[in-house]
Amino acid sequence: MANPLAALTGARGIEAGKPGLLVRPAVQEDRQMIADLILFEPHVHRHLDWRGPLEWLGYPPYFVTEQNRVAAAALACPPDPGSIAWIRLFAHASHLTGPSAWSPLWDAVRRELSMHGGATVAAICMQRWFESILLESGFSLYQHIVLLEWSEQPIGQVFIPADIQIRKMALDDLPRIVEVDAAAFEPLWHNSLGALTQAFSQALYATVAEDASGLIGYQLSTGNSFGAHLARLAVRPASQGHGIGLALVRDLILNLEERKCLTRITVNTQANNATSLALYHKLGFQRTGEQFPVYICKVGPV
Repeated sequence: MANPLAALTGARGIEAGKPGLLVRPAVQEDRQMIADLILFEPHVHRHLDWRGPLEWLGYPPYFVTEQNRVAAAALACPPDPGSIAWIRLFAHASHLTGPSAWSPLWDAVRRELSMHGGATVAAICMQRWFESILLESGFSLYQHIVLLEWSEQPIGQVFIPADIQIRKMALDDLPRIVEVDAAAFEPLWHNSLGALTQAFSQALYATVAEDASGLIGYQLSTGNSFGAHLARLAVRPASQGHGIGLALVRDLILNLEERKCLTRITVNTQANNATSLALYHKLGFQRTGEQFPVYICKVGPV
């Protein structure tokens, strides 16, 4: 995908305010240099994403700071879906300070997002050094994400209406799953069809719940060396309160027990999502004590 800002910045980009530094749109030829930043530098923020940072090359805004023809910093936050732009990557070389690496890249990103109607830029902060940079740049705390864990707790029966069926997810279900996702979550947490397609390809176990009206809920879980992670659980608002979410998670637990691959299941949810927390607690999930702040910044149109 072409980067429209390249035409405005020129072939070589914008001077970053420090001698020898140049901010420009990232291109596919930067792949190895960005990979080296991610692999060898200590200051790397990566979004918890279905795509790796290098897979976002070609999707603007994605900028690098070049120094002596080497990438000294990179910032990527392409909107997906709509006008929600998660910071997919921010990394910088050790000889630059975080603020000096961030500022010119953030200026370029804001300029491009503004040119295309604006966006809500968001980041889940897992490192204190990045949190301070965001606060100094006008980001505000939106909420916290908490981690819960289930570890071989006994689970009881879950009663749901007789006309509800749970079955394995199929690729053809994804367009309807996007609709369920949009209805169940606020815009910040929506998933696009592309993101859910990526998620489905990486799933250990994915199921849907249906009734006479069609698809009304789903869960999608991935595997890891400790067991599984419940990456996504959603039920249409009109169908909530009938045990469908409980039934989807119980079915996941039983399936993993049958496979003999269950040690624990983890899940993330918003700290202020009382309904979600109550559901997981009912099945024996416990908070681990870990939580991570979510910061947002609204970038308006030009």
